Amino acid sequence: MFTPHSLEIALLMMITSAVCWGSWANTYKGVKNYRFELFYWDYAIGIFLISLILALTMGSTGNDANSFLNNVHSADTANIVSTLIGGAIFNLAIGIALVVGVVSSYALQSRGNLGLLAAGVVCAVIAVIMDGKAYGSLASAGRSVSQKSIVTCVVSGVLMGLWAPFVAHAMTNGNTLGPYSIAVFLTLGALLSCSIWNVYFMKKPLVGEPVDFSGFFRGPISGHLLGLLGGVIWGTGMVFNLVAASFTGVAISYAIGQSAPMVAALWGVLAWKEFEGAGSKAKMYLGLMFVFYCFAILLVAKANG
Repeated sequence: MFTPHSLEIALLMMITSAVCWGSWANTYKGVKNYRFELFYWDYAIGIFLISLILALTMGSTGNDANSFLNNVHSADTANIVSTLIGGAIFNLAIGIALVVGVVSSYALQSRGNLGLLAAGVVCAVIAVIMDGKAYGSLASAGRSVSQKSIVTCVVSGVLMGLWAPFVAHAMTNGNTLGPYSIAVFLTLGALLSCSIWNVYFMKKPLVGEPVDFSGFFRGPISGHLLGLLGGVIWGTGMVFNLVAASFTGVAISYAIGQSAPMVAALWGVLAWKEFEGAGSKAKMYLGLMFVFYCFAILLVAKANG
């Protein structure tokens, strides 16, 4: 199977994963009159399909013990189950939790300089705060944030950070799973858990009225295609991040991958003109976000040296 043999290639793959994770949501912005709960079914199918395709191609070069199918055959069942659970937890999350994911992953797979990694995480956390401040400054006067929104962000953020340790466990204990196998079972867990999580949110959506599954079949072709494309983009980022983690460790790879909000902000600035006409305060926060994310990437990359 293909794996990076130098820090430069691993870093390029990690940055690519951040670009993918920060870009996939653009596909939903191109959808008209199609609920996100329905769009998400196509997205979940897309992340699994691309993971499987990459596992059967990049992950199957050479017929050795590390190739995808041989690795799955020899891996402990407990590691497969752990990865499926991680995928189900990821699927429930709707946000980012850099600190939880990096710290818990490092505890299970202590690779890299802890001091530099911690400094990088602090910079990334500051960048996330600046990102929130920048978008908060765009809010119209008098617009309030509901308690439900705050609780949802906190809970989803913690959950988003908790799937990474399940992956680290499956990559480091007993007969381990390789990165391509991890990606396949992680995305399979996410897809299968849609029958629980997504069905629930279709009946009790966080925003808007309940939506019936029949709407999926009445949805526009463009909506289905964009949903699959969004899944392919995100899934590619996941595979690249996991493959890079086989060289750097999960904590470092996950930390750099979580600079995705910077990429999303760039899309907002350059493509969607979200900050056009914004005040000086919003632009100041935006600039600080980019600065701290750059520091975070440099420090985390240095942690592997």
